[in-house]
Amino acid sequence: MASNPTATLTSLLRGSTIEDHEEVLKAANAVLKSSKINPEALHTRVVALLKLDRFNDALRALDDGGDKLAETCVLEKAYALYKTGQLAEAEKLAQGANTRGLKHVAAQVAYRAEKFEDAARLYKELSSEAMAIEGEENDLRINSSAADAQLEWQGNGDKVETSRKKPSREDLEAFETSYNAACGCIARGDLGAGSVLLKRARDLCEALDELSDEEKRAEVLPIMVQQAFVFTKLGKLEEAEALQKMINIADVPEPPSRVIAQNNALAATTNTDNPFMTQRIFDSVPNLSHTEKHFEHQASILQRNRYTIDLQAQKYPGVSKSTSSAIFKSPSPTISPYISSLSVLNAAAHAKSETGKARLKSILPLLEKRPNDVGLILVVVQLYLLINNPGPAISLLETFFRRLEESTTPADQDVRYAPGLVALIISLYRLSGRKSPIKTELGKAASYWRKKSKPSLSLLRAAGTSLLESSNPEDLSAAGEIFSSLRSQDPNDRTAIAGYVASYATSDFSKVSSNLDKLTPVSRLISGIDAAALEEAGVPTLPAPSALTSKKRSLDEKDKEKPVPVKKKKISKSKMPKDFEEGKKMDPERWLPLRDRSTYRPKGKKGKKKAMEMTQGGVVKEEESLELAGGAGTVKVEKAGGPGGAGKAKKKKGKK
Repeated sequence: MASNPTATLTSLLRGSTIEDHEEVLKAANAVLKSSKINPEALHTRVVALLKLDRFNDALRALDDGGDKLAETCVLEKAYALYKTGQLAEAEKLAQGANTRGLKHVAAQVAYRAEKFEDAARLYKELSSEAMAIEGEENDLRINSSAADAQLEWQGNGDKVETSRKKPSREDLEAFETSYNAACGCIARGDLGAGSVLLKRARDLCEALDELSDEEKRAEVLPIMVQQAFVFTKLGKLEEAEALQKMINIADVPEPPSRVIAQNNALAATTNTDNPFMTQRIFDSVPNLSHTEKHFEHQASILQRNRYTIDLQAQKYPGVSKSTSSAIFKSPSPTISPYISSLSVLNAAAHAKSETGKARLKSILPLLEKRPNDVGLILVVVQLYLLINNPGPAISLLETFFRRLEESTTPADQDVRYAPGLVALIISLYRLSGRKSPIKTELGKAASYWRKKSKPSLSLLRAAGTSLLESSNPEDLSAAGEIFSSLRSQDPNDRTAIAGYVASYATSDFSKVSSNLDKLTPVSRLISGIDAAALEEAGVPTLPAPSALTSKKRSLDEKDKEKPVPVKKKKISKSKMPKDFEEGKKMDPERWLPLRDRSTYRPKGKKGKKKAMEMTQGGVVKEEESLELAGGAGTVKVEKAGGPGGAGKAKKKKGKK
């Protein structure tokens, strides 16, 4: 007698140690042959397909099961959509999740959709609740640290809690959390700490007993790729090269990591004599599927490197066309790092490897077409500085700022007072010795950012410090307001406390007296200073600079006495006469017109007569001066010739 399929499935599901998902799938399919609407069998089939990584088949099974199955398997469908790269549908399904499992899926979807702030918030909510299964706490710590690291890479490090930026003891206990903490340090520019944490992550991974050698190799390779990158950035090229030799790029398990490893290997190499070979190696990596795409900050770097290789291969028109298309599609002005870098590459493509003023001349016409292109403006400013001409660079930035100030769009105002652009124009003012505009610019920027919910703290500190240099009570009061707003952001900010005290110390001491204990005592600041020795040494004076000293090395007296050899000017063959012979003396009159040369002999009677009059041996005409009547002056007239001469006038005969 044949066994009952439903009973077989039930017995399989009751087995606590069952791991063969193929057997479960076969049992579920057997039940569905006899009962197509069996809810338990339909659900079991979906779960088995997910366990076997057959996500598209799981979605088809969910569609075949009808609305009732879809209502039961919301978690399973959201997970299958996430794994197949359908992030928008998965996010819509998991939105407002009220179950713990669905919250996990929602956090993973937000992470893959690069909504890292939402992912970090969901992981924080899950961590605050009671853990449902064993090992969930460790997984949440790993995923939370990964979201924090991605926020740093994305340029949103201010959205990461300050307490989480420094690795905790728990982060150093697992190689995953150590690796994520290292990535966060690298994104912030702390390469030294990142290198130490990467070494810690690698040592922990290699010491694991529960992983096989192949699994360890698969986990260690991405860590080594990141280590090689950090060594290259630190300038430790020998360590980076030795590490690159240990990495077999073909063994890197994940295709996205394999592409990054190939890119970093090319970036670290010093042999770039053949850009066409570099381009061929760069394009040899496999194409990524829809579910394996890089994050935006990774994809932008890879695209920039591709354009750079194309420029080295002198593919200027292609780079110019591609970058121009992306630039015109983006809003302008924008301070997006990716769009600004494309503007730099576009300018390089138009310059075509020219240098100096020629490069600037070829790029300036682009500024007329794209006057609000921040990246292009920065390129022109840099080129002006390279030729030691900061004046036009300052004028260019001031004109750009005035144009943005006249705009009513909030995004334009954010660009106008972007901390980086404000810092640039202040640096140019200092380079030119112009101190008065610095305070004005910082004051305007500080006034703008104080109205924002998330102000630029570094810019406010710079503005407050600049205002403290003034003795004007209004400036000191404005500095006090700035440092007071900084204290509201972080009450323990020692810089803000010191600035707040300095602002009101002369005008309202009672207002700041309670804050003096929070500052470092003066006795501690001067503990290493010997006042008596300083007084005994006196006030040092700097030597007066010599007037207009040349930067060039002056010649010694012996060198001055030596005659400077005159270099022979080499004449091109096209400018040499046909009968030129080396060593033969050339005719000094060869550059004069033919009639002005001493060897000229005119032909014909008229020519000889004219030559007699103009050259030596000709007849000299005599002249005499006659006074005009009434004392009106004198005129010179030709003197008449002798009797019988040709100059004798003939009388006209009258008519008879």
